[in-house]
Amino acid sequence: MEKKVFELDFYGRKVIVENGELAKQADGAVLIRYGDTVVLSTAVVSKTANLLSDFFPLMVLYQEKLYSVGKIPGGFIKREGKPTDAATLAARMIDRPLRPLFPEDFKNEVQVVNEVLSVDQDNSPELAALFGSSLALSISKIPFNGPVAAVKVGRIDGEFIINPTVSQDEKSDISLTVAGTKEAINMVEAGANEVSEEDMLEALLFGHEAIKKLIDFENEIIKSIGQEKMDYDKLEITDALRDEVNSLVRNRLDEALRIKDKLEKYAAIDALKEELVSKYNDENEDVLKPDELKELLTKVSLIFHEIEYELFRNIVVKEKTRADGRAMDEIRPLSTAIDLLPRTHGSALFTRGQTQALATVTLGALGEHQILDGLGIEDAKRFMLHYNFPAFSVGETGRYGAPGRREIGHGALGERALSYVIPNEEEFPYTIRVVSEILESNGSSSQATICAGTMALMAAGVPIRKPVAGIAMGLITHEEDYTILTDIQGMEDHLGDMDFKVAGTRDGITALQMDIKISGINRQILKEALTQAKKARMQILDVIERQISEPRKEVSKYAPKTETFMINPDKIKDVIGRGGEMITKIILECSNVNTVNDIKAVKVDLEDDGRVVIYHTDRDIINRTAERIKNIAREVEIGKVYTCKVVSVEDFGCFVELWPGCEGLIHVSQLDVKRVNKPSDIVKVGDELIAIATGYDKKGKLNLSRKDLLKK
Repeated sequence: MEKKVFELDFYGRKVIVENGELAKQADGAVLIRYGDTVVLSTAVVSKTANLLSDFFPLMVLYQEKLYSVGKIPGGFIKREGKPTDAATLAARMIDRPLRPLFPEDFKNEVQVVNEVLSVDQDNSPELAALFGSSLALSISKIPFNGPVAAVKVGRIDGEFIINPTVSQDEKSDISLTVAGTKEAINMVEAGANEVSEEDMLEALLFGHEAIKKLIDFENEIIKSIGQEKMDYDKLEITDALRDEVNSLVRNRLDEALRIKDKLEKYAAIDALKEELVSKYNDENEDVLKPDELKELLTKVSLIFHEIEYELFRNIVVKEKTRADGRAMDEIRPLSTAIDLLPRTHGSALFTRGQTQALATVTLGALGEHQILDGLGIEDAKRFMLHYNFPAFSVGETGRYGAPGRREIGHGALGERALSYVIPNEEEFPYTIRVVSEILESNGSSSQATICAGTMALMAAGVPIRKPVAGIAMGLITHEEDYTILTDIQGMEDHLGDMDFKVAGTRDGITALQMDIKISGINRQILKEALTQAKKARMQILDVIERQISEPRKEVSKYAPKTETFMINPDKIKDVIGRGGEMITKIILECSNVNTVNDIKAVKVDLEDDGRVVIYHTDRDIINRTAERIKNIAREVEIGKVYTCKVVSVEDFGCFVELWPGCEGLIHVSQLDVKRVNKPSDIVKVGDELIAIATGYDKKGKLNLSRKDLLKK
């Protein structure tokens, strides 16, 4: 196969696509070069389809290779292991705009694999991988209604920037990733420093204009090397069967969809479906072969869901009715509580209808931050939000174990929304962990997490700048009409066309996430959704602030207290001591424990710039520890007179302590104006002497003189 190379000058940087040299046995493969970032994207389709499956088996992988940034993996096993959270989020970000663009009746398994081979931090490997994924699919025989592309939008001093560099990103008040086709936007992921709805809308549209340039480039490549799309097996359903199922369930399903209670509604729908499937099974199990019967029952289930989908849309868009009787812009009933858990450092409960999140806050020393072993330049973080979604929250049994993509994604969204109001470590020298336990769910649990997290942080005494609230918006389309819904429930998400989550303060947006199931949405829908979300956010903030209006002035009595001060950086080695001997001694003696790992042991963080942060729940222990460290770090003034205590007597003189941790030598020749044969003739351990500091020897040891004072 002949190697082909395509180039695009994209906002001052080269995007280079290579095909025909690497991974030639994949159905589609491209090597993307973006600056010094290099990503190999491949797409492969299975030869057969599982037509009886009720989902499309698409797998998208984003594989970080640490050699791409010149790192050797940490830990005992020196090879890449399970995906990092960053890699999981990148794979999820790529999957979301791709998935809606496959034909609905396509059931062959598709795997899209992105291998990150080289990383230039100024040129995003995630964006290169999404671009490569779209191209690999588009040039292959795999049915795909792309191409699709994504860009990142930043803003500095009011000017929008496409794909900002690392230094530009640090100055930007918007961090927006937007994906879409040439016609419309179909995925959004954003963090922002309280940006207005109007400015966010302009950023989205600015990003979409840039996306169109990438789409044009993709179309040129597809025209040059694209393959003819494959024919694929489809499940054929006759009109007669559709009509028959429709006559059996339509009216009863319409009634079930109008039930207000979630569990009662789902139970009625499930019972009706089970009754329908049982009827066809009983009537045909003696007539059809097992495979034929299974196919028939699958078709019946698909028709049932088609009717459910149609009826739901008709109820919402045509009749302007929601299942629970709310108005289109109405939020479900809200309730809040704080301090539910007496021993946590902060806790809060947020309930919105049948969605409930319990958030806790734990404060720890700065040294307890999370270490990151990935491709990014960030190697640690001190603010974390973790989201847990147990099966019981939706009344089901399920798998328990490591968090899945959904939990990692929802946690990252909540963390991003709150990160913009978290105080810096100089103002609040703690590592902060928020955990959200979803106790009940009927839609929008990630936004309930943000609301509960805000209250828990304030209850814990974390001086956040402002409260943050979140709301999930939905979109239901029906022919040419559409309806935007505030605070969507599970069914409105499942059967709807959009899940648009907006979080922020009273002054602007801090996080945004949008996924859609249709080909894309336009400016008008985006504008209406953002406006409606702002109104809802203000209502939720009113409820939060009635519960707790501002952060508490003090942290919990069970949380570690802190003291921060500066010492001469050159003294850090003295505080630590040889092999950590001195700092260990200080911790054990001040805490009155036997090991530094004891839960009651004081924690001490020593920074390279001389900053010392001490943590303990007991203020007296903090004070004792601080005094010991300050004494070690105190500077001896040469020529100054000190009252010293003799700590040991040797043949060549005596060692004295000026203060705890600071010792010096009075040589035998400096003990008296008269000749001294034996220092023990003049001093003994425990004696107090007055001596003058005379300087340091070549080894850095302090020398003092008693003789010079006696002369005077």
